[in-house]
Amino acid sequence: MESVEPLSKEELSAIERRVAAASPGPWVGWMESRHGIGGTSFIQLSADADEDDEIYLTRVTGGREVIGADAQTDADIEFIAGARQDMPRLINEIRRLRAALKRAHPAD
Repeated sequence: MESVEPLSKEELSAIERRVAAASPGPWVGWMESRHGIGGTSFIQLSADADEDDEIYLTRVTGGREVIGADAQTDADIEFIAGARQDMPRLINEIRRLRAALKRAHPAD
């Protein structure tokens, strides 16, 4: 469920700690449906394509495992892989905007 409450300093710091603890990336989603990699989709956790550092995700639906190309799994993998690059930028943007608001309204 999405929260409508403002993001607290503690919540933002907790997000930042999770980002810092994750593999450094950049993370790249490799999709069987787009790249024809001859297996299943995965997230590459290293910029070095020769390094074997990957996460494989599978989807179980209707009691069966979905293997190979699956549009929903691919979308989820892209979201997860993108989060490694997106989250630090979003954290920095939130901190930048909050600092700008504080400068514009120092009494708040």
